[in-house]
Amino acid sequence: MYCSKCGAVLTPDGVFCASCGSPVVRGALAGAAGLRVPANVGVAGFSTTRSVTYAGFWLRFVAHLIDGLILSVGIFALVIPLLFLTGLAATAENMTHHWDGQWSPAVIAAIVSLALTFGAVAIVLHWLYFAYLESGEHQATWGKQALGLYVTDTAAERISFGRASGRFFAKIVSGLIPLGIGYIMAGFTEKKQALHDMIAGCLVLRR
Repeated sequence: MYCSKCGAVLTPDGVFCASCGSPVVRGALAGAAGLRVPANVGVAGFSTTRSVTYAGFWLRFVAHLIDGLILSVGIFALVIPLLFLTGLAATAENMTHHWDGQWSPAVIAAIVSLALTFGAVAIVLHWLYFAYLESGEHQATWGKQALGLYVTDTAAERISFGRASGRFFAKIVSGLIPLGIGYIMAGFTEKKQALHDMIAGCLVLRR
């Protein structure tokens, strides 16, 4: 079978053309008795092809908002007990009662400690949330699941935890592009990939 776009020879079970990356479209499969078998219908001894639909920018944006809300609740639920357990909350309160209007080294150290604690917890929680869920059974965060989206590699297969982690940290690069272009690319690239998707070799698809 040949790619309808570039004419390259396709593998029997390939979802994308190895030459140009276009999705493979198989209208039908030949059955043992010469019957036409519709694509995506499993028949013993024959390969099937999954149709794919790329997720656009706005669906991904709404999923991101849902994930952000979930993570915000989770971060505060973890940080507040942590502040009391480490004594940082008591230190900050004590500094407030005895502050004389001067930014002493002790006050600055308490503020920096609070900020670093909050930041570290936020980064770790974000990383584990995205990497674990997107490499898991559902291949999607809870926000993506709510909108019927999921993350795959360029062969539409489930990604590993390592690749999901790489995709997460590649978002730093996307965020460095002015005006959010690294993210907005998901609205106009051929496969609806943001910059971090391209770096990690991933796709965001609709179920």
